[in-house]
This record gives sequence, structure tokens and C-alpha cells, in this order.
Amino acid sequence: LTPRGIPRPPLLASARAPSLAHPPRRRSHLRRMPSHKRLKTKITLAKKMKQNRPIPQWIRMRTDNKIRYNMKRRHWRRTKLGL
Repeated sequence: LTPRGIPRPPLLASARAPSLAHPPRRRSHLRRMPSHKRLKTKITLAKKMKQNRPIPQWIRMRTDNKIRYNMKRRHWRRTKLGL
């Protein structure tokens, strides 16, 4: 019974247990990176690794501290490359 005393409708078969006929699909952006990569993927990852670093201190001195940090810095867990 519900709090007001009204009987609840019977549960459907699909509401009782999850159906195993269709397993949950994986999202394409959450796929694992294979251990055997193509050369193009490996070169792209290497380039992104080089780009993902703080700016050198001499750049801050040269620009009179107008450029203080790398705006395109990427965190490995927050932002994915989409390769």
C-alpha cells in the first residue's frame, strides 16, 4: 500500500530484474586504448604529450608576465583527445 492507503499496481517483468538480452553498450569515447597502436596514433599521442606542459619561465619574463600559464593545458582524466 502507498502512504495514502491506495494499493500499488503490480510490477512489470522488466521492472523487476534487468534484462540480459541487450547488454549495456560502451560509449565510444570511453574505449580503452589498444596496446598495439598504429604509427599515426603513436605520433599524434607523442605530439600531444609535448604540447601538454607549462610555459617556460623566460616566456613570462619576455612578455612582462602577460602570458602566465598555458591555456591549452590538458588533464589526462578530464579532457580526452578523441583518438
